[in-house]
Amino acid sequence: MQGRKSSIRIFGMSLQSRISILMLSMFAIFACLYVAGRLWQDAENRVYLAKELDRITGQGKSVISVDDSWKILGCREQLNKLAALEMELATARQEGFVSKYLPEMNKTPKTNPLVVIGILTGFGRKNERNAIRKAWMGTGSALKKMEDHKGIIVRFVIGRSSNRGDSLDRSIDSENKQTNDFFILENHVEAPKELPNKTKIFFAHAAENWDADYYAKLNDDIYVNIDALGNILAAHLNQPRVYIGCMKSGEIFSKSFEEWYEPDWWKFGDGKTYFRHASGEMFVISKALAKFVSINRSVLRAYAHDDVSVGSWFIGANVEHINERKFCCSSWSSGAICTGV
Repeated sequence: MQGRKSSIRIFGMSLQSRISILMLSMFAIFACLYVAGRLWQDAENRVYLAKELDRITGQGKSVISVDDSWKILGCREQLNKLAALEMELATARQEGFVSKYLPEMNKTPKTNPLVVIGILTGFGRKNERNAIRKAWMGTGSALKKMEDHKGIIVRFVIGRSSNRGDSLDRSIDSENKQTNDFFILENHVEAPKELPNKTKIFFAHAAENWDADYYAKLNDDIYVNIDALGNILAAHLNQPRVYIGCMKSGEIFSKSFEEWYEPDWWKFGDGKTYFRHASGEMFVISKALAKFVSINRSVLRAYAHDDVSVGSWFIGANVEHINERKFCCSSWSSGAICTGV
């Protein structure tokens, strides 16, 4: 009796095992059929989409690759940017914001000037200006010939009177009508303490008006050997960021009653000597530095003296300081190309 029950139990377990295997086999078959069907459907969809894409794009040979798609999108983006820029340029021209110095496309481009020399002058210094015109600058056709043949542009730089339109302004306008050799800073008010800002504005505006290789600042009591200056500058044309002058340090005057008093004396290290900078009688900066001044004019600090101010603008930049002893305007006998009078 017990043996019979045992046989029945074994048979039942065997039957259950077979049913489980059968169910698993059927499930596996259905799963395979489902996956195969989905793959077939996806394949058909891909073929259909590829044909549609070929039909739309007109390319019957192959589907556009991902790389080609990015290239097309990039071209469309650049075309949109170009169209926007052309519209902005057209608007700027209509509103008068395009420089009158830009050459016309159908004209033969002119050679860039070698240097633009700004002689910083002031009211009541006509005698000094006339002396410079007679000694080395020239007037009229001689001045134009120096520009055309040597690439050297020279202008007297001056601002406006604090009483705009007064006799001081009128005297400069009258002189300029006769000589046509002024670069008038309309938004600058002449004042002794404003010399550093005047120098900054000159470099900024000169860089915007002339595309020269160099820009030079001179005082109106300096005589210059123009040919020697041109030779020196030509030797540095392969150096993009140069600051050329008679380099010095100089004493800092921290007492308010002293002639060369520096209100910000405490900012200069030990408060006794300035950092290295070019002497203010005459110095030259390259095009890249003039553009730097023009772009950053609103944040460049002006100290009590223009030579120190200019030196401070370049001390933290990647600029090559060239200590050119021929720019030390002490005497002609020392080999200098300039002299003070």
